[in-house]
Amino acid sequence: MTDALFCWCRAGFEPELAAELTERAALAGLPGYARTERGAGFVEFIGEDGTALSRALPFDRLVFARQKLLRLADLRGLDPTDRITPVLAALDALGPATPFGELWVEHPDSDTGKPLAGLARSFGNALRPALRKAGRLTAQDDPRRPRLHVVFLGGHHIVLATSDPDDSAPWPLGIPRLRMHPDAPSRSALKLEEALLTLLDADERERLVRDNMQAADLGAAPGGWSWVLMRHGMKVTAVDNGPLRQALLDSGRVDHLREDGFQWQPRRRLDWMVCDMVEQPRRVADRMATWFREDWCRHAIFNLKLPMKKRWEETRICLEAFEHQAHRPLLVRARQLYHDREEITVFATPRQGPRT
Repeated sequence: MTDALFCWCRAGFEPELAAELTERAALAGLPGYARTERGAGFVEFIGEDGTALSRALPFDRLVFARQKLLRLADLRGLDPTDRITPVLAALDALGPATPFGELWVEHPDSDTGKPLAGLARSFGNALRPALRKAGRLTAQDDPRRPRLHVVFLGGHHIVLATSDPDDSAPWPLGIPRLRMHPDAPSRSALKLEEALLTLLDADERERLVRDNMQAADLGAAPGGWSWVLMRHGMKVTAVDNGPLRQALLDSGRVDHLREDGFQWQPRRRLDWMVCDMVEQPRRVADRMATWFREDWCRHAIFNLKLPMKKRWEETRICLEAFEHQAHRPLLVRARQLYHDREEITVFATPRQGPRT
């Protein structure tokens, strides 16, 4: 039986993830403790039953975790000349099991972890055939089966873990590889692209992101988020006293209103509202709740800029206040995205059926 979760996060936000895991586990009646170091890029949460912890802490409810893994073994003091034998032995010690569908060999996305990239890549090339020969890995990658993660924390230190494709991020380290488009007005475009990819599933993207939808972008300048919505076929009202890139205005799909995003309201209900305004997170959460309470939009994506201290506490307070003040049942997903910095991104939409 596994006894720990292993979660990737943004380097420097380990205390926030540790606090989140500790609080959520305690509320589920599964106490444990977090182990990490600031700047490490990951948090281990140790309890009596890692499987029970994983069920109680579904990945799509976690805010500061980029990825959620179930730790299988912690291998230390490895001989650099033969790391494969102890990996196979550790898997054998877990008993017989169906083969894993994929092998991901990873390293922390941190200053100390990035130099391990070459070692991780070469070790994966050597380990993959050995796992297949031992019957621990399918002959061809099968993304429907649980994955095996081999995590290098040092040349002599490996963590073995597994992830459920239905309860984890579909990318190594939980990081989608997006490229900055040369026509994008700002790098903030990557945040909204990642939010649509991360916070909505494939069915939701097909249903909710369609041509000729009507959208508003609050705090739009210089236009990165408006540009993303426009590229998805939407007609956008960009609200900001600052200037937009001329190419957006020339597209014929973006109207610029020089108004305050906290004061402006649409004349009729819109399909989407997005907001990346730099303001106190509680004030933003309150305004976002107004949009849903007044039924000004069907769906929203917005950012909450976090304070320097007590960031998990502030996150919880803002999300709880947002849902309460909306005065309607909402489906809310929040995540600190790879392209976020001192902030989190929130997706909200009316909940279908009774609230769970």
